[in-house]
Amino acid sequence: MSSVPGSPNAPVEIAFFDVDETLITVKSMFRFLEFHYRERGLPPSAYEAAAGSLRRRSAAGVSRLVTNREYYRLYADRPREELFAHGRAWFDTEVAGGSLLHPPAVSALRRHQERGALIALVSGSFRPCLEPLAGLLGADEILCSEPEYADGRCTGRVDHPVIGVEKGRLARALMRRHAVSPARAAAYGDHASDLDLLLSVGHPVAVGGDMVLGAHVARVGGATLPGAVRAPDVSRSAPWRRTPVR
Repeated sequence: MSSVPGSPNAPVEIAFFDVDETLITVKSMFRFLEFHYRERGLPPSAYEAAAGSLRRRSAAGVSRLVTNREYYRLYADRPREELFAHGRAWFDTEVAGGSLLHPPAVSALRRHQERGALIALVSGSFRPCLEPLAGLLGADEILCSEPEYADGRCTGRVDHPVIGVEKGRLARALMRRHAVSPARAAAYGDHASDLDLLLSVGHPVAVGGDMVLGAHVARVGGATLPGAVRAPDVSRSAPWRRTPVR
């Protein structure tokens, strides 16, 4: 069992970690999309149009649940093997840049591991981005958005984007499967959309200065960690090449 920052005697058997701007310093979905388009030989304007549309809709008040579904439609008809190959190449490029991981959150994860806790990554991102990170950190579970694949190709459909309340639902389901009480679980997140995840556990940790999460941890006696500083986009300066699909 492990403990959370600020609660040295609190036993934790499962620790849940949001990924983007919690464990890593970037938004994986946008960084991967740009890399993926480059690997396909598409012009920068293709990425700028796709990302710009999603950001404008978000700024206009469209929910993250809706824009998450719209994001995965961008991969419709792409081969599954291509997406996973690009995910590995993208991750290797980011790690080589030296500033992808957020040290305070990774240090907390390592402390939980050392004390025997199961580690779960919880993210609206998808496995091509998350499996390399889980491998690097030794995470036990990935709870993420799962685009549908048919005949080896992505359909662009996602039934249950892992956004907002879905994060909390999946965390509670994992605790039930392992017969772990919420009182013996911790969760880390950086954004108000992680609130339900933090509400699902006895030891919530707010990463950065989000006011919604900050108010929650202050109210229940949780903890805080410093926020992430966004890493430079090293993939833009990397030599262009297409990642072979094996």
